[in-house]
Formats: sequence, C-alpha cells, structure tokens
Amino acid sequence: MPRKPRIEIPGYYHVINRGVEQRVVFTEKSDYEYFEELMCFYAKSYGITIHNYCLMSNHYHLLVEIERENLSKFMRQLNMNYAIYFNKKERRTGHLWQGRFKSWYVTDEAYLYTLMLYIEQNPMKAGLVKTLKAYPYCSAHYFLHNKHLPECLQHSWIAQHYKNDQKTISAFLNSSVNAEELQKMKKASSLVEAPNIDKKPDLETLKIQLSRAEDTKARNLLIVQAYEEGYSQHKIAEVLGLSQPTVNGIIRRTKRDSTITIT
Repeated sequence: MPRKPRIEIPGYYHVINRGVEQRVVFTEKSDYEYFEELMCFYAKSYGITIHNYCLMSNHYHLLVEIERENLSKFMRQLNMNYAIYFNKKERRTGHLWQGRFKSWYVTDEAYLYTLMLYIEQNPMKAGLVKTLKAYPYCSAHYFLHNKHLPECLQHSWIAQHYKNDQKTISAFLNSSVNAEELQKMKKASSLVEAPNIDKKPDLETLKIQLSRAEDTKARNLLIVQAYEEGYSQHKIAEVLGLSQPTVNGIIRRTKRDSTITIT
C-alpha cells in the first residue's frame, strides 16, 4: 500500500526522528557536528529557518519554519546524507532511522513557546546535564554562551526577538514546561489552522488598551483579550515591561481561573 503524501503548509513544524530500534545514531562529537553541518547546509538550500534544535544520542528534535511545501525534501536530504555518512563510518548496512520523520504543525503562539522550551530542555529532563548551558549539541548552546550564531540560527525566533540579551534568553529558556499542555497541543495541531504569529500589531492601540486596567486582575484580563485579538505575547511583554515567560504564565492562569468577559 503506497504511503499517504504529507500535507505541508507554510509555517512552523516540530520534527522528530529516532534511530531504528532506538539505536544510538550519534556516537561521538564529530557525528553531532556533521549532522549540524548538514542541517544548516540543507536549511539554506531549501530556504528553511531553523528556530531550535536538540540532538540526543538516539534521536533529535527540530523546530523549523517553511515558506514553501518542501519540508519532506529537506528532511529526506538531511536524513539520507547523514545515514550514508554514519553507515560508512560504522561499517554497517541497512536503515539508520526508524522510518519517516514525525512532524507536528505549530497551531498557535503558546504551542510555539512551549516547543522551544521542550526542545532545549531535553538534555536536562534526561538527566544528562544540570544546566542548559552545559549541553553542547543544541541551539541553546549558542544562545546562552554568547557565541557567534551559525548562519542557520541567525533568523531564529530567539535571535530576532531577544538579540543578544543573555539574561532574558536564559529566563525564557529556563521557564517551566507543562508536558500535559504540550500533548494536547500536539493532538490539536493537525486540526486547527494556526494564526499569523508574525502579525505586526498597532502598538499604540495596544498601549491604550492595556492602560485601562485599574488593578492587576483587570490588567491580566486585558492581557488575555489582547492576546486573543492577535497581539503576540512578546509584544504584550514589551509594552508592559514584563518578560515573555511572565506574560505566558498570566495568560495560562487567567484562562484557567477566570470566566469573566471584558465588555
């Protein structure tokens, strides 16, 4: 029975692939570095933006953004060429990967932020390191060490929004991740069309809207209203002088705890 074609639309995707039978696919430093080299090379070739990535010993996570229907082509080149390299080096034959990569379409801004944290925090969750800075084979290694970013990360969300603000980047990447929320988002990702998270809102209107708050509770409700109207958490945080993780937490708590509608 032929494989069903993947449906690819422009936007953000969380991509995962594992070694066949969960075997190790990165055995030494040069393996990780070669995969990163291939990833950046083919990302540039296909016009794909790498936002975050993490390479573990037997699998990897990518958060990528595509503008055309070419995710499968990009992944085919990346996986195939790495497998050729690895098999030759290890003097093995047969499939290296467990099958076609898995991907989830990022449905909204909250999902995007949660994925960034989930991907970067993988080594800590696995007990490999105690801090994000300590793991060398993920994008956080560059974001947190004030290193010159590889070309494929220079247009990443973190690089574009936080520039070189190490304190803010660290606070964001060390925010807590709600695993249950992430699973719900993954299930919904194939059913819901994502809004345009790159929308450029009228910041003066946003400032006026948020200035109506008489107290913290009212402010939090206005934050949720602004977010649901299409303003990004990053822009709301900028206007209020808060961090993006703080705004994300406010939105989550307010949605959960309140049923009040602002009129």
